[in-house]
Amino acid sequence: MQSAVLGLIDVFQFANRIIAQYPQAGLPTFAISRWRTDGPLVESGNAATVPPVKLVPLLDVLIIPPSIGGTYYETPHWVLVDWLKAQHARGTIVCSACAGSFVLAATGLLDGRRATTHWDLSSQFAQRFPNIHLNTDHILINDGDVVTAGGLMSWMDLGLELVEQFTCPTVMIELGKFLIIDTGRREQRYYKKFVPPFGHGNAVVLKAQHYIQQHFHTDLTVKMLAEHSHLGERTLLRKFISVTGLKPSEYVQNIRIQKARELLETTNLPIEKVALVVGYEDAGAFRKIFKRLTGLSPREFRVRFSV
Repeated sequence: MQSAVLGLIDVFQFANRIIAQYPQAGLPTFAISRWRTDGPLVESGNAATVPPVKLVPLLDVLIIPPSIGGTYYETPHWVLVDWLKAQHARGTIVCSACAGSFVLAATGLLDGRRATTHWDLSSQFAQRFPNIHLNTDHILINDGDVVTAGGLMSWMDLGLELVEQFTCPTVMIELGKFLIIDTGRREQRYYKKFVPPFGHGNAVVLKAQHYIQQHFHTDLTVKMLAEHSHLGERTLLRKFISVTGLKPSEYVQNIRIQKARELLETTNLPIEKVALVVGYEDAGAFRKIFKRLTGLSPREFRVRFSV
């Protein structure tokens, strides 16, 4: 994603301009290099092959940018994977944005640790890297020596995070003002859409899912779903969790809140009416669940996203 690569360069160069305004602070400035991976690792603009590690200067930070085409991120070349591990072993902070997290995960550096990626890639990521504690509610997770960012434009959040980390909050805030970017903390769950998995091939669970899709606004129970699916409650519960990763009650809540998001975005219905339409008689309970799943109150969500 060229806009991410060039945009990050701009972010750090603009940060340098702001840093220059505070010479008395003794803050470091950013120097940027680009490295391409379509073959042996070479520095951008330099035809000379760079053997991994040996001729590469020690980097403070290494960023794997987002990908908007192809599937290279799914199977990164072993040379790149080894090179990233070697850089990290020397003390480099390794960062990723969006699908770049797959490349970072392939190194094993995220095993047993918290990470994020684009919410639409969460199922694929979780299946491929079960030892990583994935949380796509967050746009950015800074775990010290590894940093992951979520969506396609999360490189901006990552850039601001690194500016603050290596300089100071004042420079980051001034940079945000100059670029006219909101430097307040955001969460990916503000934007995340709940997309139920239907292509898993389990006919019994699929039958229960279809029933939920039609009756989500009613008082559904595991017993009702089990009877509809001709299974015992425990068996259905086990199969449902195994396939969807959610308990039926959690699944229903996600369906309801997704429907509520759509109504808040596209209609002027009062919030109490939205709650009723999606199955909540208690508007207070609706508000509590909505904020837990989206990070915003229904009113805040409507202000931010209504068309």
